[in-house]
Amino acid sequence: MKEFLWPVRVYYEDTDSGGVVYYANYLKFMERARTEWLRQLGFEQDELREKEGVLFAVRRAGVDFRSPARFNDALQVSVQLISRGKASLVFRQDVRLAVDGRVLCHGEIKIACLDAASFRPVPIPQALFSVIHDDV
Repeated sequence: MKEFLWPVRVYYEDTDSGGVVYYANYLKFMERARTEWLRQLGFEQDELREKEGVLFAVRRAGVDFRSPARFNDALQVSVQLISRGKASLVFRQDVRLAVDGRVLCHGEIKIACLDAASFRPVPIPQALFSVIHDDV
């Protein structure tokens, strides 16, 4: 699949006492980028919950922190779907400095499609599945 990029600016609130991005915030940046990836495909998470009765949850996250981002850095967060199952998606995600493309953080994130009421795995809705079917 083609790589989707989402811009992020580092705010003061994203940093820790050392002046660098707090490690957990990289996961927030990745989450936002996946939400925007889904949105550009034409799907809103609240509508998927209301109309299809499904939601997405992180099942596994493997993250490699390589270099720190700092206050006011302009970043690019990538989203690339690398595998698709009946009820799950696996993404490769990188957080890069926008100025030179240097990878600061790399992640492999597995997302599960869950029934919104029971939180049990269910198949990805057909409309979404068909859009991403040929991308992997």
